[in-house]
Amino acid sequence: MLCILYVNVVGFLLGFTGVLLERVVPPKFPRRWIWAAVIPLSMIIPGIYRNHHALSVSAIQQAFEAPFGHTLAAAPLPALEPRLVPLLASCATVINKVWPVSSALLLVWTLVSVLSVAGALTLSRRRRGGKGLATIDGVPVVVTESMGPATVGVLRSRVVIPRWVLALPGVERRYLLRHEDEHRRAHDARLLFLASLPLILAPWNFALWWQLRRLSLAIEMDCDNRVVTALGDANLYGELLFKVAQAATRGPRLQPAFLGGAGMLERRLTQLLVPTKLRHAQQILLPAIAAGLLVLVFAMPHPVLSSEAHAHHTIASSASTTSTR
Repeated sequence: MLCILYVNVVGFLLGFTGVLLERVVPPKFPRRWIWAAVIPLSMIIPGIYRNHHALSVSAIQQAFEAPFGHTLAAAPLPALEPRLVPLLASCATVINKVWPVSSALLLVWTLVSVLSVAGALTLSRRRRGGKGLATIDGVPVVVTESMGPATVGVLRSRVVIPRWVLALPGVERRYLLRHEDEHRRAHDARLLFLASLPLILAPWNFALWWQLRRLSLAIEMDCDNRVVTALGDANLYGELLFKVAQAATRGPRLQPAFLGGAGMLERRLTQLLVPTKLRHAQQILLPAIAAGLLVLVFAMPHPVLSSEAHAHHTIASSASTTSTR
């Protein structure tokens, strides 16, 4: 249970760091790489620190009490660890029951999503008489009845568009197809898939859920910037986003996609059309806060119970003795 709490704390601290860095970097900077660094760090640091930078709860409590020892000496605080043990044991019992069920549900949901996409692609191919992809405005696409517009596929990315996209005016259709083709070229579907895999093993990692949503938003913002840079009309692109949002409610929502995740549209339009300019004080303060959060994450030890800390120390001492021999 302490490990789960620590993983989430580290994840949220690194997530807040990522949000601050997004505010500081230039508007055209590819934000997805910030989250492509934050997410692995959130996974790696707790694993390393549990073996190499762990500290018992009692030692942490003593470290916090030390600066105020003269004040607390007359009324010392009760030891925290003995009270934590039964609470952690009861929480661990609940988590151990829910954990495999949640992981299994996520795995089933992933398989169902993969099979539904594969079925839509197969049906589209059959309707074309077994022919390959259709080419529209120079972009190879798979035309479905309601799925999309989106980019799907991990090993081979495919642009998927619903049939109603074909009826859009030529200029709007080019913007939409360029957006999905940019996702395909950047392998964004693969990036999102790989970043999501740890959730199957750790569905209790709420910080990772949030980080994945921020990664998805960053991917869409990066794609918006590339499309507008290439084709030039941000206002037309913004109007198209609203039009597609109304038409696409009939089909399932996929990511990465022209619309992105639910609730992202306003943020994307704000960043694209009226990006917020930082004041001079914010340009100094935000990087300083981000640096402070990073220092806190790298300095914060992994909390363990005294028995675990003793076991880690014994293992480390044995390994050290063996290596010296």
